[in-house]
Amino acid sequence: MVDPEKFFSEELPQICGKTVPSIESNFVSDHPSIVDRFFTRYCYVHSAKPIEPHLVLFHSNRICLIGLASNHEAFSRGIKSISYEVGKINRSQNQVSGKKKSGGMIVQADSTLALVTCNDGSVFKVRSCIQGKLVEVNQRLVENVGLLQMEGYGYVAIVMPKPEQCEAIKQKLLPMVEMEPKIDRNISDPDSSSNK
Repeated sequence: MVDPEKFFSEELPQICGKTVPSIESNFVSDHPSIVDRFFTRYCYVHSAKPIEPHLVLFHSNRICLIGLASNHEAFSRGIKSISYEVGKINRSQNQVSGKKKSGGMIVQADSTLALVTCNDGSVFKVRSCIQGKLVEVNQRLVENVGLLQMEGYGYVAIVMPKPEQCEAIKQKLLPMVEMEPKIDRNISDPDSSSNK
């Protein structure tokens, strides 16, 4: 007769003669987020718009996620919607291809990427913050604007600067160490976030 306990007992696997520990015993509940591990946080503040700080998440591969800092005035007014139609340009029509992201729109630090409309009717510009090539915009924000509050998921656009300009760009941005954003980091299921 077969012993049922044998089938339900945990058998630790071995690799090269060494026992692999159980994933449950090594689980770290406060494991750093993807943003904490791979990005450096910077803040961009337009000299004429100090109440509209932007968050720039700078990856080591030059990819920059552009979003709103948690103390941006739009959050206190309640964000109703976001649009990528800025004047005669629709940023959502941006098309890139290949490793070098050919065909992407060139943006300057002061270029408008999107327009955020608040519940009181006020409109704020989301600026590029850095000079570079627009890789893509976050279309999920159009359907679920609540994602804007979720660091890492709530980016407005991805911009890639030229390699030779990265250090100069970083010097123009403010490190986020003193201005640590109070952004919701419970991002296990971004699609469950409700619209504001």
